[in-house]
Amino acid sequence: MKIYTKTGDKGTTALANGKRVPKSSLHIEAYGTVDELNAHTALLCDLLGGEAGKAPSLCKALSRVQNELFTLGAQLAAFQSSDFAGISEAAVKQLEGEIDRFSEQVPALKHFVLPGGHVANSQAHVCRCVCRRAERLVCKLAESESLSPQCVIYLNRLSDWFFTISREISRLFNVEEKLW
Repeated sequence: MKIYTKTGDKGTTALANGKRVPKSSLHIEAYGTVDELNAHTALLCDLLGGEAGKAPSLCKALSRVQNELFTLGAQLAAFQSSDFAGISEAAVKQLEGEIDRFSEQVPALKHFVLPGGHVANSQAHVCRCVCRRAERLVCKLAESESLSPQCVIYLNRLSDWFFTISREISRLFNVEEKLW
């Protein structure tokens, strides 16, 4: 299989259901931003040293999130298959459980927290910001397309998860949080 197909040379691309749309369509913006978030998530794990680094369980969770983001991207690409479950409520519940667990390990919030203090902390905030952008795009797409509500719910929870992860990274690397 060749990497280049030349079918997009005129500014269109195919959704998973075969429908051709402009590359500037909301579908492409939405799942392209989810793909961007996936790449940023991989970078965050790499900055932590991977599963052999200082935060192996966190990297394992980041790898799981990468798979979930790929699933979400497939949903947004109009993947039509009866055996394709998409993002589950269980995935959202797992994020919530991890948010609660990590929140217990860091100081209670009394101020806004600024990104920084460690490169991995900053990257977690980049992930949070890209996740919020993906969420906005998916919300916009949901205004005109029939999407599972789990798509928006997952992204909403995931941005909170990345914020919590940034705080956990500060704790793990013993860096003081930057407060506003």
